[in-house]
Amino acid sequence: MKNLWEETGFKTTVDALEAGTQLPRELAELVYSSRLLGRESKLVMHGGGNTSVKSQLTDVIGNKVNVLFIKGSGVDLSDVTAYDFTPVRIEPLQKLLQMILAGEHLTDEDLKKFSNRELKNFLFLNLFSLTDHMVRNGLTPSIETLLHAFLSHKYIYHTHSQALLMLTNQPDGEKLSREVFGDRFGIVPYMRPGLELARSAEQIYATNRNVEGLVLLKHGLVTFGETSREAYDLMIGAVSELEERIEQAGRKAFPSVDVPANLLSVEEVAPVIRGACVIEKTPDSRDYESFILDFRTSPEIMEYVNSDELASIARKGTMTPDFIIRTKNLPLILPVPDAADPKRFRQGVKDAVEAYKKEYTAYFQRQHAEFGIDVEMLDPLPRVVLVPGLGLFGLGKTLRDACVTADIATSTAEAVLQAESIGCFESINEHEVFGIEYWDMEQAKVKKVQHDVFAGKVVMVTGAAGAIGFATAKAFGERGAEVAVLDLDKESIEEAKENLGPDTLAVVCDVTDRSSVSEAFRKICRKFGGIDIVVSNVGAALQGRIGEVSDEVLRKSFELNFFSHQAISQEAVKIMKLQGTGGNLLYNVSKQAVNPGPDFGPYGLPKAATLFLVRQYALDHGRDGIRANGINADRIRSGLLNEEMIASRSKARGLSAREYMAGNLLKLEVTAEDVADAFVHLALEKKTTGSITTVDGGNIAAALR
Repeated sequence: MKNLWEETGFKTTVDALEAGTQLPRELAELVYSSRLLGRESKLVMHGGGNTSVKSQLTDVIGNKVNVLFIKGSGVDLSDVTAYDFTPVRIEPLQKLLQMILAGEHLTDEDLKKFSNRELKNFLFLNLFSLTDHMVRNGLTPSIETLLHAFLSHKYIYHTHSQALLMLTNQPDGEKLSREVFGDRFGIVPYMRPGLELARSAEQIYATNRNVEGLVLLKHGLVTFGETSREAYDLMIGAVSELEERIEQAGRKAFPSVDVPANLLSVEEVAPVIRGACVIEKTPDSRDYESFILDFRTSPEIMEYVNSDELASIARKGTMTPDFIIRTKNLPLILPVPDAADPKRFRQGVKDAVEAYKKEYTAYFQRQHAEFGIDVEMLDPLPRVVLVPGLGLFGLGKTLRDACVTADIATSTAEAVLQAESIGCFESINEHEVFGIEYWDMEQAKVKKVQHDVFAGKVVMVTGAAGAIGFATAKAFGERGAEVAVLDLDKESIEEAKENLGPDTLAVVCDVTDRSSVSEAFRKICRKFGGIDIVVSNVGAALQGRIGEVSDEVLRKSFELNFFSHQAISQEAVKIMKLQGTGGNLLYNVSKQAVNPGPDFGPYGLPKAATLFLVRQYALDHGRDGIRANGINADRIRSGLLNEEMIASRSKARGLSAREYMAGNLLKLEVTAEDVADAFVHLALEKKTTGSITTVDGGNIAAALR
């Protein structure tokens, strides 16, 4: 592993962090080295790992207090800041250690109960000054705080080195570690993080205080030093030694299963998986909690999922217990997606998911009875799905969650293959898995994450570079949805993406071209796994006196203002039926559909047809759980109603622009954001379909009768 330390960069970073603040210099040094560790995915992933430094702070009455700055729980080391480290008073922690080691008051059973019930509160009680700027982020101290506090060194680094996990997730992991390190590292047997691990680590360390670090079997690697560079160099050096040992073993060849020549595509497979992996919120309501899917493939992943030993090696568990709350302990294995029999594959997916749920429920019931703790079962659905012939999917309530899961699954696949080449991959047992998955310290990480109402949902908005489309995409995104935005103009849609956020999918699409529409949906399925809500918003107000307008203008208007909605709806329905969980079709119709304006026939006629289209989809696809509703808006500042048109229409009516835009019963101008809110409202109405909602401030002439 490459040593990334660069002395000039170190000094520049530390000086910049220290300048103009009251931060201890050693904390600034910790930030630099922590970021180096965090940038290497083979050391830590997505909030994993811990680093710390011991220092002194001055309390409100001027006393010097010894504190441990330790990375807050869940913080990503790659971009960590000084404010992501929680300062915890050291003396109370060390007193706890002495009490534990003395064994005067705590039995092993007491220790476990303490870990489960009181450790979190104990750490919070010993934070240094809750009003101090160093804890302004309200972070939770890491469950590894005690391990760092018990060890005497100034700087302590703990990673989940992939190389270490390959070597120690073995029946003879301790022996293999000794072959690499000899007596230079202490070897700590697997213990659950917290008090149990901290006590065990200190006891091992006490037998030889000259060691360079600790090997935590099936968990991680710890190095320490009196300077940040010393601890960092030891970490990189130790990992490099582990990697050299692994390379010596070579790579075992894994025979592959026979895969049909023609497979279903990722875009066809993902919606099937997504529809099978849902949580039914209310029986018979077609109200589901869904997941976002992130797809991965590579030569290593294909070797893993195509292995004829997949059923065995995939059940050997996670690389490190830290991953269990994200990935669950076991992945779901699906049948090969043979394109010759898609129906059989779909049934195979349903059967596999049901079997997984039953197995997870049985596991919970066994271990819940054995542990005797008061916890509710988590949802029994997988978070990693392996598909022979294609690759793997990570599942999450957000795209970012799904990507994290997929990253871990990818790393696990590579690690298991290499571990099997060394010997035999062996993770922690079922009892230990439950002890981590249902430990209140781990569950706290999950429960503190609050998702908004559309989390797990995928929304597509057409005409998203325009005022109404952009406002609608933004409204759904702000409420937790993953958003795909479509528009014809590449520059405009990329600008919309930039303003909506990095996880937004921007697609250049000509909605009057069926192949372009189909390709847009394929991109959405590949990015997110499927589709839940479609806002068919695109349109243009073509004008002309109906008795004189050319066929060319009228046909052009129908292509954009009617047939595009039909093309989009048909493609959406295909995916929604594959998912089998219903869906939501929303249309921007317009008041022109029921209250035509002079010389607006080319616009109003296809809009009237679109209003009928809404009701036809409600009628024909209600049985599929697909709802269809529309919005009739009027006088919205947008590409259709620009400043020039506002001036023209208001002048024709003898009104000011302000009077024209507020020409409704409420005397209020209606905005694009008002229309967006109406779309959101309709998406939330679980039992409304075939409805047209007016958003016009009150226009009796446009009211539906």
